[in-house]
Amino acid sequence: MTEHLDDKELLLQFKNESTKEAAYTRIIRKYQEKLYWHVRRMVVTHEDANDVLQNMFIKVWKNLANFREDSQLYTWLYRIATNESLTFLEQQKRRSTASLSDEENTLSNKLVADKDFDGNKLEWKLQLAIQKLPDKQRAVFNLRYFEEMPYEEMSRVLETSEGALKASYHHAVKKIEDYILNR
Repeated sequence: MTEHLDDKELLLQFKNESTKEAAYTRIIRKYQEKLYWHVRRMVVTHEDANDVLQNMFIKVWKNLANFREDSQLYTWLYRIATNESLTFLEQQKRRSTASLSDEENTLSNKLVADKDFDGNKLEWKLQLAIQKLPDKQRAVFNLRYFEEMPYEEMSRVLETSEGALKASYHHAVKKIEDYILNR
């Protein structure tokens, strides 16, 4: 029964020293799977997703006491997960730019290297197309398409206007469509 506490109750427990760790564990349990798949769609590999999530949960631990509750807890968590993913991808780009011969670091190549990869299957084409999108556009597409997140909520997660998000999603869909139809 205590596992089904709402976020406000969990936050209250987190602020109490005697229940802080248990509340944090419950928050992680409640959101870990959704956050994992959000991050995984951004960074592609399981190992990278776990690294990003680990960094994200450390930030959550350090900053949860300062959470102002001017948004939903899960919106705040998604914002941290998205920012950590984008930071990770930026670091990957810098590393691969430093060593241009290191082609294996690209997200598309990581996807193609997956043992289950079949380039003729539509879901793999979709994943390859998504990996070709710019990082922030990919985040918008993933949140809307996979998470079915409303633009209003996405606006709070990505700290961008709804209009810009709609345009970004529209452009992402067109690019994905073009990639799938022309491959």
